[in-house]
Formats: sequence, C-alpha cells, structure tokens
Amino acid sequence: MTVIVVFNQKGGVGKTTVSANLAAAIAKNGVEPLVIDLDPQAHLTSLYGIKPKSSQSIYRFFQGASTLSDLIIPRDDGINFVPSHLELGKVDAQLTRHKDHVWRLKLALTAEMLSGFGLPIIIDCTPTLGVLSFSAMFAADIIIAPVAAEYLALNGAVQLAQTLKGLEKFQARKPRRYLINRYTPGQITAETVAGQLIKHFPGEVLKTRIREQEALSAAVGCGSNIFDFAPSSGAAADFTFLLDELIESNLISLSLDLPFE
Repeated sequence: MTVIVVFNQKGGVGKTTVSANLAAAIAKNGVEPLVIDLDPQAHLTSLYGIKPKSSQSIYRFFQGASTLSDLIIPRDDGINFVPSHLELGKVDAQLTRHKDHVWRLKLALTAEMLSGFGLPIIIDCTPTLGVLSFSAMFAADIIIAPVAAEYLALNGAVQLAQTLKGLEKFQARKPRRYLINRYTPGQITAETVAGQLIKHFPGEVLKTRIREQEALSAAVGCGSNIFDFAPSSGAAADFTFLLDELIESNLISLSLDLPFE
C-alpha cells in the first residue's frame, strides 16, 4: 500500500505534525516519499518554509490547469512536496456540483504513475468534510487518524468512524488505524482515552503512541522535523517505532522502484 491519508475531522489533534515526521522517518530510511498538503490552512506548507503562489499549489491541479507531477517540489531532505494555498478553500464551493471531482486525485495519482509502485504518498488532509477530504479518502490505501489523548478527541474519533462508514456506500472499506497522539504515560485522562479507543476500535489502534514532548513543538517552531531537530529524543524514537509498526503490519512498504527525478 502506498497512499497514506492522515485525517481526522476534529482539528487540533496533530495531523500536520504526524504527517511531517512520518515523512521524515521514511526519508531517513533512504526512500523519497511524496507529501501532499491538502489543507487550505497550509500548515505543512508553512512548516516547510514554502510560500507558493496559488498557481504553484495543488489548487491549480483542482482547477484542471496542472498535473500533480508539475507541482512537485523536491526538497533537500529527500521529501517531494506538493504545497497548498489558502485559495484551495474555494474548491469545495466550486466543485461540489460535480460528484466525479472527488475521484480526480485518485485518478491522477494512478495516471501519473505516482501511486501503485510501492513508494509512500502521504496526504495531510483538511479536517473539513467536503471535496478535498473525500478526494483524499477515496485515493487512500490506508487512513491514519491521529487522536489526541483527551476526552473531546475521543468523541471526534467516534464521529470519524461514522464518516468513514458512510464512505463504504461508494467503495470498499479502507484500512484505518487510530494513532494516539500527545500521550502522557500514566496520566489518568490519557490512559482512559487509550483504553476507550481500544475498546471502541479493536485491532485498529496502533500500539505506538506519540508522547507529549516539548521537542515536537520546538521542532515545528523551527520549521524542522524531529529527526533533524532532536534525533536522540523520545519523540524521534516514537516516530521511528511508528514507521516500524506500519511496515511490520504490512500496512505500508518502502521501495525504491520509482525515484523522483
């Protein structure tokens, strides 16, 4: 499986941090992932220090004026990136009347030979339900849902499960995994939320938990990933374990079959 969509319809659960550091963990293993910022808030684009014009962002793809491949920016850290722009927020209003638009991203990833060759594609998804989020989920091979270790996030995870179930009317059920994020070991709330998640979603909660650590916030503040900012930190170890678990569970694979030029 190659297309990994990081999604939760509840905001503030750490989707962008997870996307950026999972991509960095993959690149650290010598594989060049393709990362797509599909959130009009463009947090990941900002984290990468990119300030594109709307014509240089994935908004142009949804306008039908560019291929995905033409928008890819190769980075020095081994990550290939398609940036977002605030204008992307117009997509839902412009395209909702055309149901086939939710398949555009999936079709393009296949037609441009970007998916299906083993190289990971990570999509940092908007939390808003609409053309963008549905496009991502229809293109997904696996959905990773970060869930902050707090009670309101638990409610959001239940709502997310209902949303994903609704999509099964249009295509087969996609594998999904819930990732406990901002976790403090031994804290009553964190342990209760973790236990409830395991109870609600048996077999779908990742064993790896991303602990609440200052190093993660500091890395974001510096526009860096945790492996460059604090390679010996517990946070770097958490994301290494996350990648290992996804590989060992055969949910993703690392391949060098299709390196980007």
